[in-house]
Amino acid sequence: MQDYFKTSNAKFKAHNAKPIIKNCQSKDSDLPNPPPSTHLPSVQTPHVDHTSTIPPAPKACGVQVMDGPVIKVGNLNTYVTGSYMDYRFRKKQIKTIAIIRRVEQVKYSCVMCCDGRNVTSPAEYTIHSDHFGFEYGTATITCHISSPCLIPTHVAITAREIPEKITSFLPVRNRDVPAVFPYQFTICISVMYDYKNVLNLVESMEMFRLLGAQRVAIYKTNCDSDTQKVLDYYVKRGFVEIIPWTIKNHIKVSSGWKDSSSGVLHYYGQIPALNDCIYRYMYQSHYVALHDLDELILPLKVRTWTELLPELEKMYGTTVGFEFENNAFPFTAKAHMDYEQDKWKNVPGTNILNYIDKVPNIPNSFNNYKVIVSPRLALKATVHGLLETVKPGSSTVRVSNSIARMYHSKYFEYPQNTNLIRDDHLWDYAKDLIPAVSKVLQDCGFTEA
Repeated sequence: MQDYFKTSNAKFKAHNAKPIIKNCQSKDSDLPNPPPSTHLPSVQTPHVDHTSTIPPAPKACGVQVMDGPVIKVGNLNTYVTGSYMDYRFRKKQIKTIAIIRRVEQVKYSCVMCCDGRNVTSPAEYTIHSDHFGFEYGTATITCHISSPCLIPTHVAITAREIPEKITSFLPVRNRDVPAVFPYQFTICISVMYDYKNVLNLVESMEMFRLLGAQRVAIYKTNCDSDTQKVLDYYVKRGFVEIIPWTIKNHIKVSSGWKDSSSGVLHYYGQIPALNDCIYRYMYQSHYVALHDLDELILPLKVRTWTELLPELEKMYGTTVGFEFENNAFPFTAKAHMDYEQDKWKNVPGTNILNYIDKVPNIPNSFNNYKVIVSPRLALKATVHGLLETVKPGSSTVRVSNSIARMYHSKYFEYPQNTNLIRDDHLWDYAKDLIPAVSKVLQDCGFTEA
């Protein structure tokens, strides 16, 4: 096993964007040169005249290339999201994240495009254990790479028992491992659905920046037009990547966590999206943070993740991920108006700075958490942590809540006799957060100068 997940001695470049944007529109000269997206394979396509309305589709081995985001496999109840080269083992592998109907017994084949010809080999797959009893679950399909196909550029997953004509290929991402990772911290958000809280979104994005994140990957099902304005703003700055999450077009996803909820796949397909994000940024980011838009992992003794993670690695080593205890701040609690902003009042959403009282966690009992981890450590991820890692015995460790903890701000009811605990650490970021948020809201036309 190659030691690809050690990151303490690696170098990285920060991604700094110039905030010169008018009405959510950017001039090319105002934007930084984005780092090369080396997880996207190059596909040779003819030059397309900009007056053409329909560019020709790229092809591999004479077959159309489809780049997701969710593709059905033939007549099977199987859907693939992305295929990724994995260099962490003695021999290279292609890992494809998939959504599979669990009772369906299928043997898969890998059809790989290599130097203009197809090479077929058997595939292996495992269904992740965290399906929560739903009919469909996340799966990893593995294609082993060997002679005569050592450098496949595209792959198709098919049923082994039923030979069928290949109608489309997926590009194999991560074919090249950069000497320098473009990002130190990437945040994986899965998934955005029915979203319309503009103020919360901007506050989260600007807090992510203050903490040291250079990239946010959002698996988006749908949002309103105001939210889309904000997303477009950050995409143009190179800070956000939007992955359209279209699984609901194929199967009925659940809006709940339990299999008693209507639907055949757990919570909007959150788990396959998380796993796809880990592989997408495997060789792009030193760390990935797996949490939601309304969650912030805040250090207590330093200010940024850039300062925090080296300290955690000194304490726990470089071959583990880090768990951060959840602390819930209800919007139904009393609002503290110390940092209320009049200009924000007509912006959809809730100012998180107004809510600094949290529900106490029960001592000596399990409390939810989210993780920051090297993606090269992870084999399978779940909502709270990792299911499987590349080294037996290596997983995640719980970080003391005196060092860092997660702040989860949302609307929920709590028992009336609860003695809430004041925790105003978020205010330590207010003097930097408020002008940053105000600038974005003004640039996007939600507030006036």
